[in-house]
Amino acid sequence: MADIRSITPDFAVAPQLSPADMAEAARLGFVLVVNNRPDGEAPDQPGGAVMEQAAKAAGLAYVAIPVRGGPTPDQVLAMQAAAEGAGGPVLAFCRSGTRSIITWALGQAGAGGRDPGELIAHARAAGYDLSGVLA
Repeated sequence: MADIRSITPDFAVAPQLSPADMAEAARLGFVLVVNNRPDGEAPDQPGGAVMEQAAKAAGLAYVAIPVRGGPTPDQVLAMQAAAEGAGGPVLAFCRSGTRSIITWALGQAGAGGRDPGELIAHARAAGYDLSGVLA
């Protein structure tokens, strides 16, 4: 299983997942998988269609919000809407998990729902540094 890092009780990030990881994600209680990795970034990366099929076979909802570099405002809003509408825990992934947590945290801070300092602390506990993004 991939290195899943819990950020809050309802949101976690991971480096690249495999199709085989979807059943484990469902077993762990996630209801939605968000793919923040564009297709074709690496030759060994499973494509989005393969990941979507595996997620759905495991009973998970799936959404692709591919982010190249930093997220756009539309991608931040899409991540926020996906997480808010999931109805349960969300697992987002990209190559390292960094784009996923940045995209989510920008939405959380922008919506005014969470203090940037709190988000930075949650991210730091999971091994990510958001101080340059949210400070």
